[in-house]
Amino acid sequence: MRDTLRVLEREITGCEKCVRLTRHCAEVARVKRRAYLDEEYWGRPVAGFGDPAAELYILGLAPGAHGANRTGRVFTGDRSGDWLYRALWQAGFANQAESARRGDGLELRNAWIGAAVRCAPPDNKPLPEEVAACRPYVARELRLLKNVRVVVALGRLAFASYLTLRREAGAEIRPGGLEFGHDAVHDVGDGGPAVITCYHPSQQNTSTGRLTEPMLRAVFERAARMLHEGSRTKQMAKS
Repeated sequence: MRDTLRVLEREITGCEKCVRLTRHCAEVARVKRRAYLDEEYWGRPVAGFGDPAAELYILGLAPGAHGANRTGRVFTGDRSGDWLYRALWQAGFANQAESARRGDGLELRNAWIGAAVRCAPPDNKPLPEEVAACRPYVARELRLLKNVRVVVALGRLAFASYLTLRREAGAEIRPGGLEFGHDAVHDVGDGGPAVITCYHPSQQNTSTGRLTEPMLRAVFERAARMLHEGSRTKQMAKS
């Protein structure tokens, strides 16, 4: 059968590779948070979301226990998602600034969002073997999203996982050769997408002021400029 984003979505949402994560997602969905007692939780792995023709790929860490693990859509239903989707809307990558649930009308424009780990991990801390188990899903997602030219890695772990993926694909990246930093652009050197690293919009970062809304918006404005300039250069080369 031909691999498609729909096929990948079915495989991800039915995945049970990591027993610890499978049990945790189900247990959170069973117990629930008091504010969401009347809601039916998703309680299983969460697939990527966005525009299949996307030139921008955003790689997060993992679903939030009471965010995406509840709503079934990545970065939806928690404060991290509130910050992210507002920044994407401001930079022109989304049609609206808010997202509370699937089916709320949100559409991504020229962007796709995935995660290094597709299940909500206890304490937001996936084990190395759990990150490794999910990495093939990220690799397939990127192969199917054939137009991606810029990747935004949200957080140090997402960046490290993405660099490992590129190494596995043949890129010669020495350990420690590319350092994580907020709003930093990296050329991996294998002809693949450029990478912008960004602090994760976690509550820990946003509540302490380590990441502010203007800082997050600037990352996606930079991504938009890079895509625009790349398109303009390509058009000039054709003329």
